[in-house]
Amino acid sequence: MNIIFYHPTFDSKQWIDGISKRLPQAKVRAWHRGDTQPADYALVWQPPHEMLAPRTTLKGIFALGAGVDAIITQEQRQPGTLPPGVPLLRLEDTGMSLQMQEYALAVVLRYFRRMDEYQLLQQQKQWRPLTPHQHGDFTIGILGAGVLGSCVAEKLIGMHFQVRSWSRSLKDIPGVKSYFGDEQFHDFASGCKLLINLLPNTPQTAGILNKNLFSHLSDNAYLINLARGMHLVEGDLLRALDSGKIAAATLDVFVEEPLPGMHPFWSHPRVSITPHIGANTLPEQAMDNIAANIMAMEEGRAPTGLVDFARGY
Repeated sequence: MNIIFYHPTFDSKQWIDGISKRLPQAKVRAWHRGDTQPADYALVWQPPHEMLAPRTTLKGIFALGAGVDAIITQEQRQPGTLPPGVPLLRLEDTGMSLQMQEYALAVVLRYFRRMDEYQLLQQQKQWRPLTPHQHGDFTIGILGAGVLGSCVAEKLIGMHFQVRSWSRSLKDIPGVKSYFGDEQFHDFASGCKLLINLLPNTPQTAGILNKNLFSHLSDNAYLINLARGMHLVEGDLLRALDSGKIAAATLDVFVEEPLPGMHPFWSHPRVSITPHIGANTLPEQAMDNIAANIMAMEEGRAPTGLVDFARGY
């Protein structure tokens, strides 16, 4: 069994050693330009076109992240980047759920306890207690009901928040009021005091965080975007912030990354920015997942995380 690895920033030795330890029967190597030697599986992130295009006999391609929109976009821009008929698999959890729970809970509590407003008052040297938010008036909506969305919902329910979710198809999350499909989208958004976006990036979800959605939220609502920058219509958010429809936003992802220095988000007093650190790929957990999936495929069993190209995730 031959496995090739390519990632523009990861330590290839760590991954080669880790996969070799888990799959001692495999020969694992870092891919370099000009490498045309046989391969059964490929572990990749932003692979060059020539890495995969001619490898029509691959058994599987593993994207080294929870999202596969980057590699699908590569295929759309340069058809043939992904050899036809070869399964594409994504990492489903591998420690990302806990990181997303931590991030979401930290920001939710910051807004719920009005710490963001107290920080502004501190800068103005004002000693002014604010009326606390109440759980009953602080409905949290989560866009996306996959692995990450479900885990975030579970954590927030444990903190006694009212939680609802929306997804393209019906999902059942205990304790969560579920909405699905276009026909229920506005019902989902109506009355949400805080919105968390954890949707996959697909043509159907691009620009979903827009003025139409914002208009259905509660007045002075909060926004947390942890998915992709392409989900957000940036001008609509700035206008919603300036009008007071959106009270504050925390953004971890952006259309252009790194965020350009002149972008208005940097200086807006009600926008908080983090540099796409919501959930990072954890090598040990990711390698466990990949090795288990390779063994499943070798033994004729169904792997997890198989990407549906029609849906884009």
